[in-house]
Amino acid sequence: MLMAGGIAALAAAGGGLAVLVTLTLIGWITAPHVGLGGGLAGVLRSAGLLWLVAHHVEVTVRGVGRIGLLPLGLVLLPAALIERAGRWMTHEGHVKRLRDVGLAALSIAFPYALFTGAVAVASRTALAAPSLWQAVTTGFGIAFLAGGFGAARGLAPWRKLAGRVPPRARSVLLGMVAALAMLAAFGAVLAAASLAIHLGSYKAAVSALNPGIGGSALLLLASLSYLPNSVVWAIAYMLGPGFAFGVGTAVSPSGSALGAVPAFPMLAAVPVGVRAAFPPWLGFFILVLPYLAGALAGLMTVRIAPTPTLEAAPLWGLLTGSLTAAVIGFAAKLSGGPLGAGRLASVGPAGGEVGLVAVLEIGVTAALVAGAANWLILRHHIRRLPAAPAAARLSGPLPRLVVDQTDDDGGHRIYVDPWANDITD
Repeated sequence: MLMAGGIAALAAAGGGLAVLVTLTLIGWITAPHVGLGGGLAGVLRSAGLLWLVAHHVEVTVRGVGRIGLLPLGLVLLPAALIERAGRWMTHEGHVKRLRDVGLAALSIAFPYALFTGAVAVASRTALAAPSLWQAVTTGFGIAFLAGGFGAARGLAPWRKLAGRVPPRARSVLLGMVAALAMLAAFGAVLAAASLAIHLGSYKAAVSALNPGIGGSALLLLASLSYLPNSVVWAIAYMLGPGFAFGVGTAVSPSGSALGAVPAFPMLAAVPVGVRAAFPPWLGFFILVLPYLAGALAGLMTVRIAPTPTLEAAPLWGLLTGSLTAAVIGFAAKLSGGPLGAGRLASVGPAGGEVGLVAVLEIGVTAALVAGAANWLILRHHIRRLPAAPAAARLSGPLPRLVVDQTDDDGGHRIYVDPWANDITD
């Protein structure tokens, strides 16, 4: 498995790097004035830098500072290649059971991390220097997650894979996925609505750049690669903390305080002005959206695996909501970054602040909804019990509730054992 993982990792890394080298070489031949000096060696270093940027590795530029506001959409390119490598591991017979997925992911992640570190060292120039520790850590993380995902996906369909996961863990995972999907949909709609409102500013920014046909295509690709960033920023806006675009700036539902913004068309969607960007009734609805995601997380958690202990249901809902908030905070941290050492040294949402607010909004809501939904489920099943004699109902002990985790209903069928207390040694 170790040798197969190394082969798969090198194939995925080499394939992505070869594509970027080809594109960079075409640009160097057709437009030599763009600054790719140093001959073929300079082309290879530039392609290596682009490949590292696709892995979300910061680059320090001499005289400018750190460049960390990187497009999250580019991460999908190496992740897709590594996912195919994970599937290849399964199809070749190295992954036969679900417990082998972690080993396959590690066998891909270690050589991939070494490769990204080597590219970071080889791409270093006097003008630009990528972060070595970020290259190793992000390369390992992306390869581990995408490789494990591909290995598990090649093992069995999603329905069968979900059936192999214990009901409690499955309820937490699916609750997280449902809440994150709802937040992503809300964030995409909000970002699109803001861009539609500021469509005139978007057209003015494009006209000011005057990119031409080829430049327009590249500008469109750059805008598409920054779409995930805009969705995460919209989620941070819905939660309340918002985001910054420079030191001492803020963009939140209560208003914006901004300075000069770079002439990038996607930034035309950023709300400007000291007043709220939306009417009060619409702003209230936007702020309520995260609570709906928390309610869905709590409902999914107890719907898949209810518990006979009423006190435990809110705790499971809080766990689901808190894990969802942790993912949101981590995504908020990755979606921003510095654009040099000057005023734009702080761009994007604050990951810790966004994560903490998400715990208070999504986590607490998920806990309350999980407790209420679990109580309603138990009440519904108790009412379906056959009618018992009045004397037994008044004087007998309460029946024991048993959750069957192996039934065909996905682990949410609850049985009542009215004779549990009659068992003697």
